[in-house]
Amino acid sequence: MRVINFNPGPAGLPLPALERAREELLDFQGSGMSIMEHSHRGKEYESVHNEAISLLTELLGIPDTHQVLFLTGGASQQFAQVPMNFLPPGASADYLMTGVWSEKAYDEAVLVGQARIAATTVLPDKRYVRVPRQDELQLDPKAAYVHITSNNTIYGTQWHRWPEVGDVPLVADMSSDFLWKPTDVSRFAFLYAGAQKNLGPSGVLIAVARKDFIARGRKDIPKIFRYSTHAENNSLYNTPPTLAIYLCRNVLAWARQVGGLGQLERWNREKGELLYGALDKHAGFYHAPVERESRSYMNVVFKLPTPELDDQFVAQAKKAGMVGLKGYRTMGGIRASIYNAVTVDNVRVLVSFMEEFVRKNG
Repeated sequence: MRVINFNPGPAGLPLPALERAREELLDFQGSGMSIMEHSHRGKEYESVHNEAISLLTELLGIPDTHQVLFLTGGASQQFAQVPMNFLPPGASADYLMTGVWSEKAYDEAVLVGQARIAATTVLPDKRYVRVPRQDELQLDPKAAYVHITSNNTIYGTQWHRWPEVGDVPLVADMSSDFLWKPTDVSRFAFLYAGAQKNLGPSGVLIAVARKDFIARGRKDIPKIFRYSTHAENNSLYNTPPTLAIYLCRNVLAWARQVGGLGQLERWNREKGELLYGALDKHAGFYHAPVERESRSYMNVVFKLPTPELDDQFVAQAKKAGMVGLKGYRTMGGIRASIYNAVTVDNVRVLVSFMEEFVRKNG
């Protein structure tokens, strides 16, 4: 029996995508071997590779001005690789601070070149409970780029309106909410996302980049770290994480089959309304710290009246078949990550459990 998986990442995958992998694991399309055993230069794997790109292009409506890249190293590597490519000597980049991961991205940028904090909403106790308002942004119109983190897994905040940055290229780490809804990718010069939340397993990162932005990246860094190298080689410059990309293909095919990103958004909003509705109904027992306009539809964080009740909640939920609800190690409390693979019915089970828990302990 499979559990209900609320892990923040690596997270659950849609069951049909896993079942397809199980069916093809030993013998991929009659080839006599698994996809993970195929050469990345062979036609069997290349068909999967190109299908994944095609599906993502279709689902997101990616324009011809942009290109899909499969990369390794996760978002943490991109924190360094983005400024390595796009922050030339004498220029500066703007960073909008909304949590731990935007802080880490900024920390890498200042090692490479000049970077400045153009907005932050950090509280004196180092927590974040909202994203910045447009009137709080102190942007440099000559910046090399503006970097944001679209969703914050630790603090449970999310951008619901993209910041207006003028003609400056907008770069986004979308690791924890990529594909949760339709997105106008033309607004971004470069967006990137670790797959292990909404798109696939750990081990591969997806980027969608404007071709002219890639082309003007620095050429005085090693080839393997140049985005242009991977763009020119269809992400096949070196051996890619073939099994991870295959599983992303399965997830993307599932997303198209169920109705595309519009349907995923409807489900995600329904899940969020159910869960936040339960928190607001019992606000005296469940404390949700994030301001309403910044609440994440992917990571819902809250605390109970005492740490002991937090621990009891997590333990009893696990016995009831729900895992991954313990909050981030430095934050405590509860975190329910309700990515695309978590169903509306899964959230209903959690809400029912929450109602019973407050009845017994409130």
